[in-house]
Amino acid sequence: MAQVGLVLEGGGLRGVYTAGVLDAFLEQNIKIPYVIGVSAGACNAVSYLSNQKGRSAAINIEHCNDPEYYGFRNLITKGAIFNEDMLFRKMPEELYPFDYDTYESCGIKLMVGATDCVNGGEVYYSMEGLKDKMVIVKASSWLPYVSPMVEYDGKKLLDGGIADPIPVRKSIADGNDKNIIVLTQPQGYKKSPSSVIRLAKIKYRRFPKLIEMLKNRHEVYNQTLAFVDQLEAEGKAVVLRPSQSLGLSRLEKDAEKLKAAYRLGYADALEKIKVIQAFLEQ
Repeated sequence: MAQVGLVLEGGGLRGVYTAGVLDAFLEQNIKIPYVIGVSAGACNAVSYLSNQKGRSAAINIEHCNDPEYYGFRNLITKGAIFNEDMLFRKMPEELYPFDYDTYESCGIKLMVGATDCVNGGEVYYSMEGLKDKMVIVKASSWLPYVSPMVEYDGKKLLDGGIADPIPVRKSIADGNDKNIIVLTQPQGYKKSPSSVIRLAKIKYRRFPKLIEMLKNRHEVYNQTLAFVDQLEAEGKAVVLRPSQSLGLSRLEKDAEKLKAAYRLGYADALEKIKVIQAFLEQ
């Protein structure tokens, strides 16, 4: 039987769609032994491994207008648009207690990707011992322009979606002949060139490889989408993507829109559940 991977795209608050998909998987007891995610995909993945249905959605929907969670005030006062203490201490320890025991015993391998700002390209980390590696999830999620680089493992890291937005090639390289791929943009979406590359050239002038990655980000994304379509056509992938436009920004503040995106992810997953189950059994 072929090995199957679960590949999770990022997309900021559009990740509530992925939260809906994964909650449907948990409800249907679909556990995939290898998961790889970047940015919001990585954040959603940890709650999937800990079997905490509803957790990821609640964090983003209930706090989308909470200035303590994210907003430009944080950028001014703390240097990052997301509040690190809120996201990585208060939420997992107090507001939405994270089940580390279930996570560590689940038998699923999680890989998280982040962008190497100095050397270029993506670096991937295996996430056993999550409590001591939460900094990797932070690095993978820390958006360019509005977050400082994260120093870890002798590297300067940022948003994993810059270098490898849909890390299916890494999943294949790790031995997964087949993949279930969760995207956060609808069919037909194509990424446009960055409109703020001039800012990148100023802000990241000491990091020419990061500038190059930001400049070419749309090309990498669109080429990866074409590869995903090829895998799907060859029967090597089942792709879940929004069946209609989410109408969400990366930093969406409209809770009703976020709820609708979550419900759509849940419904889209259930619509394909028999296809997914058959795919896993092949």
